Amino acid sequence: MARYTGPVCRLCRREGMKLFLKGDRCYTGKCAIDRRAYAPGQHGQSRGKKPTEYGIQLREKQKVRRVYGVAEKQFRNYFDEAARQKGMTGENLLRLLERRLDNVVFQLGFATSRPEARQLVRHGHFTVNGRRVDIPSFLVRQGDVVAFKEASKTSPRIKEIITNLDRTPPKWLSIDANAVAGTVAALPSREDIQLPIQEHLIVEKYSR
Repeated sequence: MARYTGPVCRLCRREGMKLFLKGDRCYTGKCAIDRRAYAPGQHGQSRGKKPTEYGIQLREKQKVRRVYGVAEKQFRNYFDEAARQKGMTGENLLRLLERRLDNVVFQLGFATSRPEARQLVRHGHFTVNGRRVDIPSFLVRQGDVVAFKEASKTSPRIKEIITNLDRTPPKWLSIDANAVAGTVAALPSREDIQLPIQEHLIVEKYSR
C-alpha cells in the first residue's frame, strides 16, 4: 500500500493546524505552523480564493486521514464499516480510528507521535494480551492490555521512552507505569476524542 514519505510538516501547513506528526518538535518553536502559518508551495501565501463546499469537506477528510496516517482506500473501508454500525456514522468512524493499535500506543505515551508508534508496532515491539502484534491497524477491544515486548525494553530508544513516560492518556485508557502497560478500560466515546474535527463534513462528502 502506498504511503506518504515526504516532509510531514507540509501536511500540517496544508491543513492549517498542528497534526502532531513530528513528536516533540511540534511543541517547540521549530514547528512549521508557528514559523510559516500558510499553505506550502509557490502560491501558498497568495491563496485567497473562497473554498467551495466540496473543498471544505475534502479538507476535513484529508485532515483526519493525515492525523491517523491512513491511506485513501483504507479510510474508505473504515467509513463503510462505520456506516454499517448502529449510531452516527461520523462518530463511529472516529471511534474505529481511535481503536487502532498505533493510535493506542501513542495515546498511552509509548511513542511521541503516531508515525513513531506505527513504526514501533511494525517492528514488533508490542504485545496485546501477551501476544506479539505487528499490525498498526489492529483494532483493540475493551479489556485488552497493550505492553512493550519484554525483549524490546533493552532498546535504547524504548528505554528513553519508558524513562520519560509522562503522558496522561484519555479516560478510556488506563496505564500501569510500573509494568509499562496500558489497558483499554472502555471503548472511546466522541467526547474522548479532542481533535478539532467536524466529522459530519466527511459524511456529507461520501454522501454526495
